[in-house]
Amino acid sequence: MSGLRFESAADMPDGMRTLYQQQTCPQAAPPPKEPKSKYRNTETVVDGIRFKSRKEAQRFIQLRILLRAGAIQDLRLQPQYTLQESYVTETGQRIRAIRYTADFSYIRDGKKIVEDVKSTPTKTKEYQRNKKFMRSIHGIDIQEV
Repeated sequence: MSGLRFESAADMPDGMRTLYQQQTCPQAAPPPKEPKSKYRNTETVVDGIRFKSRKEAQRFIQLRILLRAGAIQDLRLQPQYTLQESYVTETGQRIRAIRYTADFSYIRDGKKIVEDVKSTPTKTKEYQRNKKFMRSIHGIDIQEV
């Protein structure tokens, strides 16, 4: 049994013509969509520094003003604190250290302040646990902004 033959695509029925054109002339793929953020935050750049959210960038601007005014000292971005050191088990398996990365730390009136910019969805169980560890291990209360 022989297949159907047409002189040109114009001789084909409409549905068959559409299928034929899709198979022989694939259109350019649409540009890939940017993945949406899990917490609907918008990355923001201030003075060449990339922040995970507009709220965090705004807080940096406020802290920078306080630093220039002399109200705070030693402003640090993304300071890391070790909550548990790495170790090796009896079987030789290496367990990595557990670290917490805050958004900002600075000194105000001689006291070290650690800040994390938070919204309701970002107050996860992991964050709550790390907050408790910071208090018990380092004696630091994380201030949520």
